[in-house]
Amino acid sequence: MNTTNRLWQVVAAAGLALLAVLLTTFYVTNYKRHVQHSEAQVSVVLAAKDIPADTPGSELLSGKWLTKQTVPRREVVPGAISSPEQLRTLIATQPIYAGEQVTARRFGTPAERGVRAQIKGTQRAVQVEGDAFQLMAGTLRVGDHVDIVGGWEKPSPTSGSSGTTASVDSGDGRVARVFIRDALVLAAPGGLGKGGVGSSGGLSVQLRLTDAQSQRLEWMVAHGKDWRVEIRPAADAANSPRWHDDGQTLLKDGAGIR
Repeated sequence: MNTTNRLWQVVAAAGLALLAVLLTTFYVTNYKRHVQHSEAQVSVVLAAKDIPADTPGSELLSGKWLTKQTVPRREVVPGAISSPEQLRTLIATQPIYAGEQVTARRFGTPAERGVRAQIKGTQRAVQVEGDAFQLMAGTLRVGDHVDIVGGWEKPSPTSGSSGTTASVDSGDGRVARVFIRDALVLAAPGGLGKGGVGSSGGLSVQLRLTDAQSQRLEWMVAHGKDWRVEIRPAADAANSPRWHDDGQTLLKDGAGIR
């Protein structure tokens, strides 16, 4: 083998050795950067206490629900939020337990939760059937606030323990009054299922009531003579004094015009 070939072999070997050194250096440098990046401390948001599903994000900003903590970047879970403000317009779709990192994956828009996002505490979503006149079909819209007025027969006179007859009150036995106020319309006739048609072929409306109001409505539907919804003003709505009317109060202009 001549001197020239040997020289080229030495140069090639030296080049390969240099390339190996450069690649090793590059790998080690990048690995160190990766380790340092993973070990870097970052701030995450944790649940300070259990957060139930359907909790509005705006409610979580009060200060008692969330806390911040610094953790190594490698411990940050996918989707973790860095600021509670990211939740302001969202709502929890799954429970989040105390000590867990709060992630965007556990939240969605109110529309994704439907009516569940619009009720809390003693509020209930109730669906009731009625005809087009009772439910103001074609006029009633989602987001309206309504009162419900009804008429029914007063209880018959009953006998007391002494055997005497005691009337509930004077009048002809039939009364009318507003028995539910300020119910939110969650779905209007025509917006439920297939055209808002109920099981018996009538129209239906979905309302947000309290549990006590739903009990009143159930009694009226089962035992009342008639009932209907009436739309409240969109702004500055007010209520007249509580009262009922019967045959006698109507003859007296409702015991005074109200």
